[in-house]
Amino acid sequence: MAPTEATGDSLSSTWSIVELGIDKILAKNLEEGLTPSLYMKIYTAIYQFCTAARPSQQIGQPSPARGAQLLGADLYNNLTSYLKNHLASIETEADQYSDESLIKYYIKTWNRYTTGARYLNHIFEYLNRHWVKRERDEGRRNVYDVNTLCLVKWRTEFFDSVQHRLMEAVLNLIEKQRNGETIETMNIKNIVQSFVSLGLDEHDSKKVSLVVYKTCFEAPFILATESYYIAESAQFVTENSVVDYMKKAESRLLEENARVQMYLHQSTEKVLMKVCETVLLNNHAELIREEFLNLLESNRQEDLKRMFSLLSRIPGGLGNLYGKFEAHARKHGLAAIEKLSNESGDTVEPKAYVDVLLDVHKQYSHLVQIAFSSDAEFVKSLDNACREFINRNKICQSPSSKSPELLAKYADGLLKKSGKAAEDSDLEGKLADIMTVFKYVDDKDVFQKFYSRMLSRRLVNGTSSSDEAESTMISKLKEVCGHEYTSKLTRMFQDVTMSQEMQGQFREYLGTVHDSSEPRIDFSVLVLGTGVWPLTAPSTTFNLPDELVKTYELFAQFYSRKHEGRKLTWLWNLSKGELKVAYPKGASKVGYTFQVSTYQMAILLAYNRADFYTYERLQDITALSKESLVGSLSILVKAKVLLLEGAKEVGEPGSRYKLNLDFKSKKIRVNLNLPLRSEQRQETETTHKTIEEDRKMLMQSAIVRIMKARKVLKHVVLVQETIAQIKSRFTPKVPEIKKCIDFLIEKEYLERIDNDRYSYLA
Repeated sequence: MAPTEATGDSLSSTWSIVELGIDKILAKNLEEGLTPSLYMKIYTAIYQFCTAARPSQQIGQPSPARGAQLLGADLYNNLTSYLKNHLASIETEADQYSDESLIKYYIKTWNRYTTGARYLNHIFEYLNRHWVKRERDEGRRNVYDVNTLCLVKWRTEFFDSVQHRLMEAVLNLIEKQRNGETIETMNIKNIVQSFVSLGLDEHDSKKVSLVVYKTCFEAPFILATESYYIAESAQFVTENSVVDYMKKAESRLLEENARVQMYLHQSTEKVLMKVCETVLLNNHAELIREEFLNLLESNRQEDLKRMFSLLSRIPGGLGNLYGKFEAHARKHGLAAIEKLSNESGDTVEPKAYVDVLLDVHKQYSHLVQIAFSSDAEFVKSLDNACREFINRNKICQSPSSKSPELLAKYADGLLKKSGKAAEDSDLEGKLADIMTVFKYVDDKDVFQKFYSRMLSRRLVNGTSSSDEAESTMISKLKEVCGHEYTSKLTRMFQDVTMSQEMQGQFREYLGTVHDSSEPRIDFSVLVLGTGVWPLTAPSTTFNLPDELVKTYELFAQFYSRKHEGRKLTWLWNLSKGELKVAYPKGASKVGYTFQVSTYQMAILLAYNRADFYTYERLQDITALSKESLVGSLSILVKAKVLLLEGAKEVGEPGSRYKLNLDFKSKKIRVNLNLPLRSEQRQETETTHKTIEEDRKMLMQSAIVRIMKARKVLKHVVLVQETIAQIKSRFTPKVPEIKKCIDFLIEKEYLERIDNDRYSYLA
C-alpha cells in the first residue's frame, strides 16, 4: 500500500493564521476583539499542525500516542522569534522615557504584555500539554510553556536592558516619599510585583523564585536606604537633642515597616529593618544610652519607654542600662530612708518605715512595668536594688536586722483590732504589701521570731482583727518560705481552737461542782503548748488574790482529770481581767469597769479591805518583785486610780497609796493594762538573743547534715554548702560558721584532718 499524505497544514500557512491572532493579542488592542470564531480558527490551526503525521510514516507501523506523531518545534521557534522582535520594539520605545514616565510606561507595557501572555497560553494549550511537556520530560529545561516563555523573553530581551534605569527611577521616587512628598505608591507596588513574577524556577515553571526581586530590586533598595539614613541620622544628632533623635528614629522605623506593608515584598521586612536598626540605633547607641540617667532623674517614663523599645531591637543595645538602673534605684531608696531617719530620730514608726520602702518599690516597679515592659533583667536589677536598701540602710546599721523587726511590727499593727484597722477596707492589699517587702528581707528568721511573738500576743489577748486575716497572712508566708516556716504559727491557732472547746467543757464541769452560795467569776483560759508558743514564764513570785483562788483550783482539778500527768504553768504576767468598781456611798456614782493585768487586779482587790496601803504592805500582799510591783503601781498612780502619798516616786520606801474615791474618767471602761516601755525593750532584747541562739543551732545542724552525707570535706566547700542551705532563712557570716565548726569539733561531731579538711565522726 502507498504512503499516506500529510493532513496537517504547512508551517507557513499555519503561522500566517497564528501570527494574525498574536498581533491582535500583543500588538493591538484586545478590545478590538479576538472573536470566538477567530480564536477557534487559531486554536484549530495549532492543533492540526501539532498532530499532522510525518510523510515517512508507513501503513502498518505502530501508531504513536493519539494516533499521530506530535510536532511543535517549528511553531515554538516562530513564537520565540516573534516575541523577540516585539520586545525589541518595546525597548526602542522605552528609550524615550525616564524617571516617573519610564515607570508608568513600564507598568502599562507590563500589564498589557502579561495579559496577552495569558491569552496566548490558552491558544497554545495543546502545544503546552503535549509537545512542551514531552520536551521538558526529556530534560530540555530551556523549553517552557507559552506563558512562562513570554516572561522569560521579557526578562532577557527587555528587562535586562532597562532594569538599571527603572530602579534608579524607583529609588528616586522612594526618596521623595522619605522626604515628605506624596507619591503614587501603587506604581512601586506594580514594579515590585513584576520583579517577583520574573523570578522563575527552572525546574518547575509553576513555582516562583525571588532571585530577580532580591538581586535587581531588594539589593539596590537596601543600599540606597542605608546611605540615606547614614546621612540623615548624622546630621540630625548634631542639630537636635537625644530625645528628639529617638522620636525621629522611632518614626523612621515605623515608616519603613509601613513601606513593606504598602508596596514591598514581605521577605524584605527582616533585612530592611535590620539595616535601619543598625544605622539609626546601633551606630548611635552609646549616645542614646548616655541620656538614660537624665531621663531616670526626671522620671520621663514615655521617653524611657521609647529608649527601651529602640535599644531592645539591637543586639546588646541595652548595654549597661541594667546596672545604671539598679544603682539609681538603690541610691533613691537609701536617700528616702535616710531622710526618714533624720526626721524620726531614734524612734522610727514601723508604718512610716514600711511606707517609705513600699513607695520606692512601687515607683520603680511601675517604671519597670510601664517603661521597660517588665523586662526580666530590669526586674532583676530592681530586686537587687530593693534587697540592698531594705537590708543595708541607715536605720539598719544597728542592728542589721531592723527591717524584719519593723516589718513584723507593721504587720502586728495591721492585724490588731483598732479603729484604724477597722476602717481599712484594703487589708488584703496591705498584707500583699507586707509580702512585697518580706521577699527582699535577708533575715527572714528575725521576722519569724518577732511575728510569732506578736501573733501569740494577739491570740492570747484576743486582739486579732479577724481569724481570716491571720490565716491569709500565714498562707502568704507559707507560699514564700514553706511549711516548716509557718508550722508553729499554725499550731497556735489549733491550740486556741482546742482551748475554746475546753472552755465549754469547763463551764459544764463548773455547773456540777460550783457552790451556789459563792460568787461566780466569769473565767476563761487558754492552754498552750510549751514548744510552740514563744512565751516566757513570769520572772516574779505572785500571790493569787483570794477571790480567784477557788476558780483557779477548780480548773486545775478539771484539767488534771482530763489530762492526767500534764503540768500547767500559769503565765500570770500575761493574764488579765476586768473589775467592776462600786465606790462607797458619797463617792463617785459612776460604775466604772477597769481593764487590768492580773498583777494590777491583785493590788486593787486589796482595797476592798482598806483605803490605803504602804508600798511594803502591797509587796507582802502580792509577793511581786520590785520591778513588777512598781510597774503596775505606776500605771494606777498615773491614771489617778490610786493617789501617791509620802514620796515623790512610786516604789520609794514608806510611800503610801490611797484609793482615789473621787476618780473620774470620760470613759466607762478604763484600760489600765498598758505595756511598759521597759518591758517592750526587754522583750526585744530577749528576742534578739533567742534569734542568735537559734541561728547557732541552725548552722550546727546544717554542718552536721552536710558532713554526715559527704564524710570528708574541704573547709571552703563546707562553708559554701552551709550558706547555701541556710540563706533562705538568713545569710550566715563566715566567722560564725567557723565558730560552729570549732564547737562541733570540740563536741567530737567532726575532726580536723589537716588545715583544710574535716571528717565526720559517726
